[in-house]
Amino acid sequence: MDTVRKLFHQACLLGQAIPDCQKYGWRFKDTASHSWSLLAEAVRDHVRSRSSELKKEMKECGVAYLHARGEMVAPHAVEVMDAAGRKTRLSAETLVIATGDRPRYPGVPGDREHCITSDDLFSLAHSPGRTLVVGGSAEGLECAGFLSGLGLEVTVMSLTSDLQPQFDQKVAQKIENHMFVHGVNFIHQHSLSKVEQIEACGRDIISGVSETTSQVTSGKLSVIITSKDGQIKQEEFDTVVLAAGREACTRDIGLELVGVNCSRYTSRILVDEREQTSVDHVYAVGSVQHGGLSPTGLSVRAGTLLARRLYGGDVTTCDYSNVPTVLFTPLEYAACGLSEDRANLTFGEANIEVYHSHYWPLEWTVPARNKNSCYVKIICHIPDHERVVGLHVMGPNAGDIVQGFAVAMKCGFTKQQLDATVGIHPVSAKVLTTLTLTQRVSEAMMVRGNC
Repeated sequence: MDTVRKLFHQACLLGQAIPDCQKYGWRFKDTASHSWSLLAEAVRDHVRSRSSELKKEMKECGVAYLHARGEMVAPHAVEVMDAAGRKTRLSAETLVIATGDRPRYPGVPGDREHCITSDDLFSLAHSPGRTLVVGGSAEGLECAGFLSGLGLEVTVMSLTSDLQPQFDQKVAQKIENHMFVHGVNFIHQHSLSKVEQIEACGRDIISGVSETTSQVTSGKLSVIITSKDGQIKQEEFDTVVLAAGREACTRDIGLELVGVNCSRYTSRILVDEREQTSVDHVYAVGSVQHGGLSPTGLSVRAGTLLARRLYGGDVTTCDYSNVPTVLFTPLEYAACGLSEDRANLTFGEANIEVYHSHYWPLEWTVPARNKNSCYVKIICHIPDHERVVGLHVMGPNAGDIVQGFAVAMKCGFTKQQLDATVGIHPVSAKVLTTLTLTQRVSEAMMVRGNC
């Protein structure tokens, strides 16, 4: 789904760039408009093409691919059932579980009948219209961002006051502020209570992206939401998107039968540092693991190293520290290492120095777009020669910027080494090599009224 998310994000960015084009001398004969169906079809075609390529590559490598549902029925046996209901039993010396996860339903009246999940959204054949996104998760913010960027009215509803608890909270607040200024509404400390249909119509969810095909009874929806203090209110939406967390796909696949232990709280599989479960010959990789990060790149890396250990004689295990991640919100956010809150808890606030700065990408200066919206900060551990333990970028192509610096973080680079690096003029990443203002100083200036 990461590829699909970025393609929809790109569609949003292209729409944002249209007003800029005139400042750069471009003239349009007609007014630009967006077609959801054309976007969905193009993304679907890309996914199908890439899926076919992967299947071809697996076949060339001697890997048999089965489009079927599997369940462990014995310690070394898996029973698979295809779409036609035909069952086959397979046996193997080693089993690897990589079933992933899926969006969670909240269990309120009308959620399965009238709501779609964040995965299903990418497969809608028609524009979702006025949309309520339930959940301030990464997926929820991304969905809200690109829907708003495509010109739709969007509201994000979160049960808590904080968005994205796993990310740096000061940056998360900046992301929310930017999205709010650009038209996304936010409702905090409210939960979904009920969804009812007002006007009926069929909304197709087409196969090829979310790997599901279903018919969600939809149309105008009456949505009942409840505040944290018990106040109830009703609003109408065309679409309700569920993005309030994900649950592991570990049910009904035979884990209990063979003795694989799962967390009683998350239902995710307990593994050791070698991705090994409580059963010696059963391994688990990806988001199905309990307590681990789940970016696609990390899952691929863990799976590659596991294969090398099992069959290549290697002993290298996957390093789950300093894993770069990206959030495809309208103003892209990427990070590597610790958040500021986590760094303070780990090393103590007195041992942490935060260098930060707003910046204005050169390409935004001509159209005078969003001055001082972009932001970077690095978090340094003072006793360790100001080693950089966290790096955060909020701006265009943030993921590409952080990907490069992730290598340096693996090597334990320091603020002094960053300062000694020659920045490329006039690209945005240069700002990271010229950071001098600390957060302590800027906060002190704000207290004195010199902001």
